[in-house]
Amino acid sequence: MSASVILVAHQKGGAGKTTVAAHLAVALFSRTAKVAVVDSDPQQSLADWHRRRSDYRPRLDDIELHQVSEWRAASEMRRLRRNFDYVVVDSPPHRELSARAGLRNADLMVVPVQPSPMDLWATDSILDLAKRENTPCLVVLNRMPPRGRLSRRVVEIMRDKALPVANTRLGNRQLFASSLMDGLGVSEAAPKSLAAQEIAALCTEIDAIFTANDRAVA
Repeated sequence: MSASVILVAHQKGGAGKTTVAAHLAVALFSRTAKVAVVDSDPQQSLADWHRRRSDYRPRLDDIELHQVSEWRAASEMRRLRRNFDYVVVDSPPHRELSARAGLRNADLMVVPVQPSPMDLWATDSILDLAKRENTPCLVVLNRMPPRGRLSRRVVEIMRDKALPVANTRLGNRQLFASSLMDGLGVSEAAPKSLAAQEIAALCTEIDAIFTANDRAVA
């Protein structure tokens, strides 16, 4: 067994990294996959969510949490590859040395971006770094309102810059936050909801990237 390693990253805080990492991990786990999450962000928000999960629904075969410093994240990613189907890593706001080490050990970097100029501007350096490390990337529009001039403009700029933007967009839905309060993901809390459908669609896109990469290597 060799895991597919997903690094959830952004240069700045507040882009929704932890939320996206948790919901991705739950959706992948719900497909009967063996999943580990790695929390290397000093805030340890993903670990806080996992502790709530353990309190609400203790089980032996659940998503496995690993807390490490950002400097140990790369070695932990290599170690966990041997025992899981997926490893989802919540990284700290990017510092080049640690980000490079993480990228070298990831199969895909997922970059959540809110429809704001600050989030958009902050993607350039992390995407450039991933390109230098030859790591595939997927930019995920996060907390998207149903309509809005700014959102349309951000999407247009991304298209003009030819960024690797996911077809799936995550809406600005309260369920993404409220389900985490109970240690759940939207796939468990409300499996028929639009939020769960969005996360499932994102997982499908991610798996398609892994399949294409495997074929290219073969």
